[in-house]
Amino acid sequence: MGFTSAIALLEFGSIAAGIEAGDAMVKRAALDVIKTGTVQPGRYLILIGGTVADLEEALDAAMLVSSDYVVDRMFLPDPHPQLVAALTGTREVGEGEALGIIETASVAATITAADAGLKGAAVTLREIFLADGLGGKGYLLFRGPVVEVEAAVEIGTQRVPGRLVGSRVIAQLHDEMDENLAAHGRFGVRVRGS
Repeated sequence: MGFTSAIALLEFGSIAAGIEAGDAMVKRAALDVIKTGTVQPGRYLILIGGTVADLEEALDAAMLVSSDYVVDRMFLPDPHPQLVAALTGTREVGEGEALGIIETASVAATITAADAGLKGAAVTLREIFLADGLGGKGYLLFRGPVVEVEAAVEIGTQRVPGRLVGSRVIAQLHDEMDENLAAHGRFGVRVRGS
């Protein structure tokens, strides 16, 4: 994905406003990365990467033209490397007997919770799921020793007040459930594929 020192995401309730904001961002600042697109339920996302100063400039430009339509946002000046890898589609198995799950109401909140949990505890980010097929929600899976997963889930959920849907720590994940999680996450694909 090519992120340098920072990443940011804006989540818009209007596709038109999101497109206008993206245009304003790239006109204002030199970004290393800009990825945009629609997600359910009719939201428009803009994910950017670059230097902290350039991202701050780009976010200011976006807010000037479309702040009334921002549903959620996040800014991470120093994203955890596992988070960046997960955003590009990397799936990790992780070691340890526990699984931690954080489910949030927005993509920005899921990314924020993942970064906080990774920075606060010795866990692996197994995978992150964002918006599509989830009605705009997101969730993440941490793996590691029970005490570390409990810490990561607590830290992550504390960073997203008002946007948390739910969280769980499963101390001894059964092998069959682990196999299901390692396979494709969409139920229809799993049922048709068996």
